[in-house]
Amino acid sequence: MKHAGLVSSLVFGCLLTATAHAEDTHTVSAAPGKTKVGTPATLAVTIEGKNGWHLNAEAPITMKLSPSAGVTVPKDKLGRGDLAESTQQRARFDVTATPHDVGPKRIEAEARFVMCQETACKPVKETVVLALEALASEAPGDGKAKAKSKAGKRD
Repeated sequence: MKHAGLVSSLVFGCLLTATAHAEDTHTVSAAPGKTKVGTPATLAVTIEGKNGWHLNAEAPITMKLSPSAGVTVPKDKLGRGDLAESTQQRARFDVTATPHDVGPKRIEAEARFVMCQETACKPVKETVVLALEALASEAPGDGKAKAKSKAGKRD
């Protein structure tokens, strides 16, 4: 019985270490965005090395995009050539997304890259969700009509 407890403690400890270790090598972040229906928005996904880890400049870096209903992206697979920023410490994809109806939209982004330090490298797969709020667009002429009606009113 003691043997089973020891094994489960070791397995659990290894899982905790692997999770903490993965989190200590990098961060992947995506800032939310807002745009009007039919108007493209640019959402940035940033990968940064930390604690002495950096991005491998020679290994592939990819991002697979899976947009929710009501939003489209021009490319669903991005690679190193699509990076808006690329240094040893930081890489950024600028994702263009166009909403087609009002409300919150999601784009699931699966990034694959390689993190390295002085003595080791390791492949990483991270998923981040890009959030986009689609706002109603004004009907043509609505803004001008409102401005004229306010200008013609007297208090």
